[in-house]
Amino acid sequence: EDSGYLARAAFIMDRVMHRIGLHGKSFIPLIMGFGCNVPAIMACRTIESRSSRLITILITPFMSCSARIPIYLLLVATFFPANATAVMIGLYVLGIAAAVVTARLMRRFLFPVDETPFVMELPPYRLPTWKTTLSHMWDKCAQYLRKMGGMILVASVVVWFLSYYPRTDRTAGTQEHYENSYLGRLGKSCEPVFSPLGLDWKAGVAILSGLPAKEIVVSTLGVLYAEPDGGRASAQALPASAIGGADGPTEILVAGTPSAEEEEDEIAGLSQRLRESGDFTTASALAFLVFTLLYIPCIATVVAIGTEAGWKWAAFSVVYDTALAWFVAWITYHLALWL
Repeated sequence: EDSGYLARAAFIMDRVMHRIGLHGKSFIPLIMGFGCNVPAIMACRTIESRSSRLITILITPFMSCSARIPIYLLLVATFFPANATAVMIGLYVLGIAAAVVTARLMRRFLFPVDETPFVMELPPYRLPTWKTTLSHMWDKCAQYLRKMGGMILVASVVVWFLSYYPRTDRTAGTQEHYENSYLGRLGKSCEPVFSPLGLDWKAGVAILSGLPAKEIVVSTLGVLYAEPDGGRASAQALPASAIGGADGPTEILVAGTPSAEEEEDEIAGLSQRLRESGDFTTASALAFLVFTLLYIPCIATVVAIGTEAGWKWAAFSVVYDTALAWFVAWITYHLALWL
C-alpha cells in the first residue's frame, strides 16, 4: 500500500465493508481473491483487528479465483450457450453473496465485538520503480513456494496415486481404468452424497480431483468422457497429475504438448460428449457449477488458512464451505428443475 492507491481504495470502501461487519482493509484481500485465494489470505496480515482478519480469511475462498474459470467456461458453453453471460455473472455474484452472509453470521454469533478501530494512514501517491516491483515480486513468489509448494506437490502425488492405481490390464481403456482406480471407487462411494444434486460418480471423481487444484476438474472430465477409441489421444492432451490411464504419465510426456488447435478441438469434443452422455442436465450442470464455486478450496488455500489463522479454522473452513456448497447446490438443482 506504499503507493497510496490501495490505501485510498480501502478508505473509500470502509463504510460499505462496515455493513457486513468488516473494516475497509478487508476489501483489498477480497479483491485479490478473484485472482488467487492464497496471496489474498496472506494479504490479510495487514488487518490489525483479529476478528476482522479471521472473518476475511474465512470468506476469501468464496471469491471465485481464476482457477475455477476453465470449469465455468466448459460447462457454461456446453449447457448454457444462450445465457452464458448471465450464468457467469450469477456465479460471481453468488460467491460474493455467500461471503457477505457468512461475514454477517460470524460477526453476529462468533465475533460480536470488533476489538480494533479502523485507523489507516493515507500515504502520498508514489510512482513504483522497477527495482521495488521486481523485489516485491521475487519475495512474494519465494514466500509462496516455501509455504505452499511442498503441500501442493504432496497433494498432487496423492491424487495421481489414487487415480493411477491399482494397475489394470494394458488392453483396458483409460475410462475403464479410471473407473476401477482408487479415486473412481472413492467417487462411487460418495455417489449417494452427490445424487441429490443430480450428479453421478463421474462428477464426484471430478470434484474430488479438484482438491489439489481446481483446473484438474476439467482434465478429469476429459479422461472420464474420452472417446472409446481415443482414450490415449485424449489422455495425452491432459496434465500428468490428472491422468490415471494404464499407460502412465511417461508416455504422456513423450507425446508432447498439444497445439492450440488440438486443445480447442479437444474442448469442443468434450463439450459434445458431455451433452450426449446424458449424465448432465441443465439443472445438474448448474448444481455442479455452484458446488465447484463454494466447496472446499484447493489444498494451497487450506494450508494458507491454517498458517495464517490456525488449523482449527482451516478445518472449520473445509467443513463449512463444503456443507454450504452442498446445501446451495441442492437448492439450485431443485429450483432449476422447478423452473
